[in-house]
Parts: sequence; C-alpha cells; structure tokens
Amino acid sequence: MKLLQELAAPAREFTPIPFWFLNGDLTDVQLRRQLKDFNAHGVHGVVLHPRMGLAERIGYLGKAYFHYIRTAVAAAAKLGMTVVLYDEGMYPSGSSCGLVVKDHPELASEGLALAAQPQPGDEVLARVPGGVLAARKSGGTMRGLHWGEDDGEPNAPLTADILNPAAVERFIRLTHEAYYRELKPYFGRTIIGFFTDEPSVLGRNTAGLFPWTHGFAEVFRQAGGNLENLAALFAGEENADTRLYRALLRQREGEVYYGRLSRWCQAHGIGLMGHPHKSDDIEAEKYFAVPGQDLVLRWLAPEKDGLAGPDSTMGKCSADAARLMGRRRNSNECFGACNKDGNPWQLSGGDLKWYTDWLAVRGVNLFIPHAFYYSIEGKRKDERPPDVGPHSIWWPHYRQWSGYWARLSCLMTDIDLHAETAVLCRDGELHPDAVRPLFERQTGFQYLPESVWPECTVQNGALVCRGKTYCRVIDPYGRFPQLAGAAPCPPDCRCDPPRPLLRCARFTRSGTECWFLVNEGNEPLHTVLTLPTRARVGEYDLWHNAAWQQPCVQGEDGAQFVLELPVRGSRLYFACTEEEYRALPVPDAACELPAPAFTLLRHDPARAQKTYRATLPVTPAQLAQGRLRLTVYAEEMAELTVNGTAAGAEFWQPQQFYLEETLRPGNNELLLTVTGSRANLYGERPVAYGLKTE
Repeated sequence: MKLLQELAAPAREFTPIPFWFLNGDLTDVQLRRQLKDFNAHGVHGVVLHPRMGLAERIGYLGKAYFHYIRTAVAAAAKLGMTVVLYDEGMYPSGSSCGLVVKDHPELASEGLALAAQPQPGDEVLARVPGGVLAARKSGGTMRGLHWGEDDGEPNAPLTADILNPAAVERFIRLTHEAYYRELKPYFGRTIIGFFTDEPSVLGRNTAGLFPWTHGFAEVFRQAGGNLENLAALFAGEENADTRLYRALLRQREGEVYYGRLSRWCQAHGIGLMGHPHKSDDIEAEKYFAVPGQDLVLRWLAPEKDGLAGPDSTMGKCSADAARLMGRRRNSNECFGACNKDGNPWQLSGGDLKWYTDWLAVRGVNLFIPHAFYYSIEGKRKDERPPDVGPHSIWWPHYRQWSGYWARLSCLMTDIDLHAETAVLCRDGELHPDAVRPLFERQTGFQYLPESVWPECTVQNGALVCRGKTYCRVIDPYGRFPQLAGAAPCPPDCRCDPPRPLLRCARFTRSGTECWFLVNEGNEPLHTVLTLPTRARVGEYDLWHNAAWQQPCVQGEDGAQFVLELPVRGSRLYFACTEEEYRALPVPDAACELPAPAFTLLRHDPARAQKTYRATLPVTPAQLAQGRLRLTVYAEEMAELTVNGTAAGAEFWQPQQFYLEETLRPGNNELLLTVTGSRANLYGERPVAYGLKTE
C-alpha cells in the first residue's frame, strides 16, 4: 500500500529542521562533529541560528562569521542535509543586529504617541483633546548576539523601521546579499530557505506606542483617514479610522517587508520561511513559501485548555493559509522555553509528545524544534532553555522522535483535507470560541481570511472559494447573509459517548481516505468510534511504525469499533480494499505481565538517574501467548534491559515494554534505568524521578 510504504520510510525532505543555536566559540571541528551527530540521529536539516553567547571574536556578518557559516553549510552539503539560513543576529528580524541603524539613525523604528506636549524630534500629526498625536522614534531594541546586548542591557541593538523601504533595502543588502555572495553555489540546493523571525515594527521594550513610519500620515490621509480619530487607539476603542489604520499598516508591512523578502528569496532559488509576530497573523502568511508560526513560552500546554485564546488558533492558521496559497508545507518553531512551572529545563517527554500531536492534527507538517544548542557552557544554558536535542535526556533514543516527526510530516503533506465548514476571519481575529465546538465535535473546517472573500461565490446554497465548496459558513461579519442558518455539517467521525478532547483530521492522502486521531486530554480515551466509510479499515501507529487490521462492525453510519486511545496517544485509521486489508497483520491482544518487585540498585544524582533491578519469572505457557507487555510507572524516561538485551526506552507514563523477543523460560533479570528531568541539573529546583512506587 503506497501510503504505508511512504510512512514506513519517509523521504528526507520530511526531516525535522531544528534551530541550531550557534552560541559559543565556534570551531570547524566542532561544527562538523555536531552536524554529523545530528544526521546520525535522523535530523537531516538545520536552521543556522546565530545566538546569544557567540564569541566576541566572531563579529556578526564579518569575515570570521562567514568562515564558520561556510564550514557548516559545506559540511551539511557533504552529509546530504538541508540548511535554512536565519536572517538576523537574534530577533526580531529586520535590523541586521543593529547594523541597519548604525550610522543611519533616521532608519530606526518609529511609533505613534499620544502626549500632553511634543518632545524634541517629534513630528506633530494632530492636536487632540488633552495633547497631541506625534510620530517619534520608538527606542525599540532587539536581543543581540553578545553578552550585554540582551533586553534592558546597555548594548541592546536598536531595531530598524521595517515599514520604511530604505531600511528594508539596507537590511537585505547587509544580510541577504552578503549570505548570497558567500554561499551562492549552495542556494537552491543545500540551502532551501531564509528564516525571518517575528519582525516587529516598534521593536522590543517599548510602551505606550503604536506602529508608525515616516510618511504614513500622508498615506492615511489619502485613504480618507482622519488622524485625530486615531487617539481612540490609546483608549482601546475602535472606529472607522482605527480600522483603516490597521488595514493600511498590514498592507504596508506586507508590501515593504514580507513582500520584498519573499521576492528576493524567490529570485535566488529559495523560499521565505519563518513566521510573523502573532499566532493569528494569517494575512502575512501569503508571503511565505512555507507559512509558519511559533509555539513558545508554554502559551499552550497539556495542563491548560488547548482551545482557549488566540494562541490556540495557531497550527490551523498556518496550515489553512498554506492550503489556500497552494503551499505544500507549513511549519512551527516549537518547544521554545516551554518549560513547566517556570523551572528552566523542566520539559518532559510527555509534554513534547503532546505539543507534537497538537500541531500535527491541526495540519503542521514541518517541525522546527527550538532548539539544539552548540554550547550550554555558563550562561548559555539559561538562555531560553531547554535544549530539546543533543543536551536532552532523549538524545540516545532520538531516532524515535525524529522518525515520528518525519512520519507525521509525510502524512500531513499533499493531503486533500475534508472540510465542509468555512470560518471567515480577519487578521488577528480567528475566533477561538466559535471554532471550539468544531474541534470538540471532530468537524473539519477551513479558515478563509478577508483577503480571499472577494473570490468567494454562493452557488446552490453553498460557499465556493478557490475550487472548494463549503456547505456551512461561520460568518461573524455578516458577509454572506444568504447562507445564515445552515445546519451543522456532519462530523468527520462520531463518538458514543462524545469525546470533546478527541481531535480528528480527515483527509485523503495518496488516494487513501484517512482519519488521524489524537487524545488531547490527560486521561485515557474510551468510546465507540464510527468512521463514515463502507470500506475495510486499517490502523497505523505512527509512534511505533506498525500497522494492523482494525476489525469493524458496519452500522447505518459506517464502520464502528471500540476506540482505546491512551494518554499522549495518536492513531491513523485508513480505508483499504479487501486485498489491502488481508495483507495487514491481525492484531494480537497483549498479555499483561505481573509487575515484579524492583529494588534500587544505584542512584547517580550527578546524572539524575536511578537504576533498579528485578527478577521476572516467566513460564513457557506465558511465552506461548504472543505479545507480552510489562507496564511500569516512572518519572520520566525509562530504559529497560532484559537478560542484558536492550528492550527499549519509553518517555512518559505508563511506560509499556513489549518483551516477547527478549524473555526466556524461567527467571529473567531486568534492569530499569530511570533518568530524570534535566531541570535537576540545570533548573531552579529539582523534579522527582524514579519509580512511582517509591
């Protein structure tokens, strides 16, 4: 079956492409060694991200800097890896780490202020009750590359005005053109994109200002705007002029910044990658070859409501934008500073799995883990941790993670999504409350941003947009009143009883109808599932790369079976022909082995590791039962050996090991090693680890 063949051995294009923090005193030997190590662990691409802690001797965009960038790109090319260039020295993008503004102070970020009296250098735009509206330099800064250049520090670089064409041209000349001069032979081959990172008009560390740029007052007036009415911005009020301001600002940012960068990348054989500033900035995504977003700072988490607030709309935002623009891939810069309880480095394997599945079921098909650290020496380990790559506890078993991300990316690429409900939205208004019932009832939908509304037509009582037909429209703006009152569309699957924490993506992939299911809750999920199909059904576990038959009962609404989806569980179900079904293995029920009495053998606090020993007696009759499962409850990563043979590693509880290949009749010697969170070594407080029975 083509689909299963593709998933069993995903093409290298589906690799995760992590941020690689170039944050130390770089050497050619170390750069080559780390890239070789990444590649050996199933990570076949990187974002070359210059980062806080870069050695002072390596000046940004200077001779030494490009020496090491060339070394990294050449080494990646030799390994058959892909490279995404990062367009800044830290972030936000657009300033060349302060070089755009250096010697050109007129190009610094600008803002709109409401003040009692103008300050020296202000451009007074309008007099309003109680003061003046004035344009002024925002004073915005960015995070720099060297110590002393971070937020609030004296050498933090000034940001450039990304609404000013002259500033953007200087940014491209200093950054993009320099990379092209140094790396031209690799463009369009090893180098596939330029990553732009949450560009900000005002810059960081500004207050009481709204985005502005020189000459924008005339643009606003010519569009019919009244500058005096923009005082409402500072009161949190909306009127026709504030709406016009936001529309013109979005248009300006698109034309001057995103559009210019996008055209440059296209002309040089690569794609614009990265993401806009906010989770619901859907209109800016049209400029990206790979629309993207940024899941950081535990805005979302397993212990929170995954459907609440504007950040809950990401994933769907980038995936739906990509679909509308005909882009194959969409990305997420994920896991950055997603540590729990404010404790640096406290990020569990279970959390990592939850974030991964949360993104994938919404359509994300390129994972950009944040981050792999070149160095965690000294203060570097405290800069937006944790490392989710070579300095994580999972690294010895990382092919499990990289393989899962690759299979998910492969699965969710080139799909025809089943979505009969359209949700009209505006930039910054993706209506999380309105789409909540769709998620909870397993009903597919497609966001339609304002820019595509003029293309929408009503035909035979349905909405048609870019070749897709929608039988129901969620329309908060009253754009299509003739479609109001349409009945809800049938769900993509039915649950009896209902399971609002089950997420479902229904689509066609490689000619096969698929249902990708994710348990987004923190309890095992049990329900009778009905898939709307008369075909045979197969089941595929993407985490373990295993497929088997799914016996069903055909009811009036389709194929029914009991769904048991564990915590952090995901499953793919797919329709298949009778011949394809017979070719799948028959599922074997696992025989649960009695848990032996583990005793602590040794404790290594320096590694946050405990090792336990147990003897497990097994009879020939038990061995004859087929699959034999041992379940333990441990915090957090558990590795098991049986009679000296590795039996696998599990990353969240309950940890379940299948041992039929390693057990023998009689007594079996078990060693269970539990490795705790890296927060025990690098965080602010310890995190419990070991067997839960202790």
